[in-house]
Amino acid sequence: MRTTADFLRRGRQLLLGASVAYGCMAPLAAHGQTAREIREQSQFWWSLNSTTRFTGRWGAVGDVHIRRNDFLSEPSFTLLRFGAHCWVSEALTVTLGYAHNWVAPAHDDWQTWTDENRIYQQVQYVAKLGGVTVLQRLRNEQRWQEEVEDDVLTGEAKFSDRVRVLFSLTIPVVQNRSMPALVVADEILVQFGPEIVLNTFDQNRLFAGIKQRLGPAWSFDLGYMLVYQQKSTGYQYDLNHTLRWFFYATPDLRRAPSTHEPASDSE
Repeated sequence: MRTTADFLRRGRQLLLGASVAYGCMAPLAAHGQTAREIREQSQFWWSLNSTTRFTGRWGAVGDVHIRRNDFLSEPSFTLLRFGAHCWVSEALTVTLGYAHNWVAPAHDDWQTWTDENRIYQQVQYVAKLGGVTVLQRLRNEQRWQEEVEDDVLTGEAKFSDRVRVLFSLTIPVVQNRSMPALVVADEILVQFGPEIVLNTFDQNRLFAGIKQRLGPAWSFDLGYMLVYQQKSTGYQYDLNHTLRWFFYATPDLRRAPSTHEPASDSE
């Protein structure tokens, strides 16, 4: 039987392995390019995430995400996601689901929105170390993204497989649970596929903020997220300064409610 320490150790190993892999691949991605180009921009991410429990074993998840560029002025994408959720134990859950993403035009003078379809599989483990909540999540996504050229859909879709590793800490500042807690999280995303050549490293999302309980089944987190993303060219990067405001609903339809903690999701 694996202990909490074993799961935490495994999570740290995954994060370290992904970081080392990116460090090895980045020079290869930049090979042949004259210089690295970094574009800084501001974003706003909002979402509503729900985890509904029907029985001791089974439940459902669903969420909607809205992302804006230039803080609030320009659309980036809207995503809807849902799935079947299974409690292996109170600490360990697995999820299988589907997501659809509506992506805004890639250039200012374009008009064409594109669709992205995803199937995803997820394993999540939540542990308590003293008063600190430690969340580790591994998600695998199969993605089909519509391709567009010169503002016209080509009828083709680019396939990729993306692996995401999230490590999150929720740290109470005071004993009173009605007061905000500190949240620190980091998620590394890497991708693979026949058309993923120069950007196996996709992005890193570093978040710091607060988590506020609104009631037994409601909470939100609010804070700053730094998103560093490599583009398909291999030498172009986005550095996004993001205000993130995520709401969480955890209705429990059983007679005896649980203490299940929702994931700190970041799309």
